[in-house]
Amino acid sequence: MQPTSPLAILDFQLFWVARFCAVLATMGMVVIIGYQVYDVARADYGMPIREAAFMLGLLGLVQFVPLAILTPVAGWTADRFERRTVARLANAVDMTVALALGWFTYADALSLPLLFTLAALHGVARVFTGPSMSAIAPNIVPPELLPKAIALSSIAWQSASVAGPALGGFLYAAGAPLPYWAATALMGVAILALTPIRRVVPPPMQGSAHPIRQMIDGLSYVRNHRFLLGAITLDLFAVLLGGATAMLPVFARDILNVGTEGLGLLRAAPAVGAALVAGVFAVRPLKHNVGVKMLLAVAAFGLMTIVFGFSRSLPLSMAALALLGAADMLSVYVRSSLVQLHTPDMMRGRVSAVSGLAISASNELGELQSGVAAALLGPVGAVVFGGGAAIVIAGLWSQLFPELRRARTFDPSPEMLPQALQEEKPA
Repeated sequence: MQPTSPLAILDFQLFWVARFCAVLATMGMVVIIGYQVYDVARADYGMPIREAAFMLGLLGLVQFVPLAILTPVAGWTADRFERRTVARLANAVDMTVALALGWFTYADALSLPLLFTLAALHGVARVFTGPSMSAIAPNIVPPELLPKAIALSSIAWQSASVAGPALGGFLYAAGAPLPYWAATALMGVAILALTPIRRVVPPPMQGSAHPIRQMIDGLSYVRNHRFLLGAITLDLFAVLLGGATAMLPVFARDILNVGTEGLGLLRAAPAVGAALVAGVFAVRPLKHNVGVKMLLAVAAFGLMTIVFGFSRSLPLSMAALALLGAADMLSVYVRSSLVQLHTPDMMRGRVSAVSGLAISASNELGELQSGVAAALLGPVGAVVFGGGAAIVIAGLWSQLFPELRRARTFDPSPEMLPQALQEEKPA
């Protein structure tokens, strides 16, 4: 009897646990690294608010550089080697970073160069984790269950994103190294959960092209796939310009005055909204008018960013962030479903790497953009400007990529196919 839910499949259960634990650890680490960078800049280096906020932008940059350099290699690796092994090795590297951060925090030996270096190593681990983990799910569930699997995988990511920042903030308040000790243990659980999953070996790459050529194939596929190109770049530029999360340490410490506990709640709020939306999609997958809904979600994302920027109330700020996260989840769900359902298995790692690079660029470079904007406009001005820019991007992309607003379902129409495949179809 065929399973009716991905959760009826043992391999997917283990995958879900591994993803949840790894993201829980990562999100707990990230929120504390950001707070420590801002706090060290203010307290130890005596930087004013705008200059310290710019350090948060540099933190995003140092995490993005390894992603930009290594993404083609990571995608090729996920398509060339056993994906489960790649994911376990990447998680082991991240576990080492957590151990180092815990030790230096315990020894009260933190500095900005040290934090930036360990953040860069964290970026290296993430660049290999993303494509390998993303490419595992389609190999362990039947194709007809993949949309539900994507939604459930998103629930793992988003629920961990809810608990991770809050847990990290509370643990940090109880004892500065505790979030990193917890992250180390969670990474270990993720590695153990991945081990019993059946071997996930991608099919052999076609042809005898040089590895560099094979790495470029993922970029070429996305470039020639108008719908995927529009969806990925829409998310890229909207979050790049409209992301407010980089400024959360500033709002928590100096605007809302809620400390690390409040910072944990603020970081968790977007994931609360996102997890609720993902839960709905796990029961009732989105089927109709996917393109228009994605565009409207991006516009809503920008509007809620503006509301957060003007808010001086913690409950209102959390509500705005929760709605922001809900809108972002809808966009992520559409893009993730398209990437997985419209990509051959032999290329899933490379195409997932391209999508992951866009996500990382929007997040990490978005932090840099926010830091620069905060230095020029102040943190409030930077957030409000970014929200307005996201709304403009949604309108502009609806015109530049009409395929987005015309898309009705996830099933590819001829105009949603790569150009090469269109030319192969009979007249």
